[in-house]
Amino acid sequence: MSNLVQIKTALISVSDKTDLVPFARKLVGYGVTIISTGGTARTLSEADIDVTPIDQVTGFPEMMDGRVKTLHPKVHGGLLALREKPDHAKAMSDHGITAIDMVCVNLYPFVKTVAQPDVTDDEAIEQIDIGGPSMIRSAAKNHRYVTCVTDPKQYDQVGNDIDTNKGSTSFTLRRSLATAAFLRTSIYDQAINAWLANR
Repeated sequence: MSNLVQIKTALISVSDKTDLVPFARKLVGYGVTIISTGGTARTLSEADIDVTPIDQVTGFPEMMDGRVKTLHPKVHGGLLALREKPDHAKAMSDHGITAIDMVCVNLYPFVKTVAQPDVTDDEAIEQIDIGGPSMIRSAAKNHRYVTCVTDPKQYDQVGNDIDTNKGSTSFTLRRSLATAAFLRTSIYDQAINAWLANR
């Protein structure tokens, strides 16, 4: 296993778009192909950044008010594949799955939503992110190969690592980001649990 993994393809889907455009431009400057969803894709396109819509990857439209868009083998296969295993490589080839080297995802603002005094149960439930945590967990599990970015505050650190390594990320960074990712999803799930327990 190489310590360095070149970022060739990144999937970006964020609710918090703080500093998104400069971070995406940094990636594009290294020749990274960006896959994106919904509002994130619009934001990037409006900034003249080339984006591959998620439905071009999955072959399915975003549906059910956005509830279903990234829950697909072409996404999770691209995140979870062990690149050096021949049977994984064959499965990717057989099923047209492209490796995804970076996920940049931050979650629906559940905590902010339920803090509003007049929020309804339906409004709160719609802010329970499903696809985001799934991608984060897949990417973080496979940090041997995948860089998992979950907070705009990480953009500078990631960008500096990519600059230092000429378009690649280091294992030290990927392990650190994976650790932060599992903490992030844990806190998110605890918030949902606490809200449901008080209904």
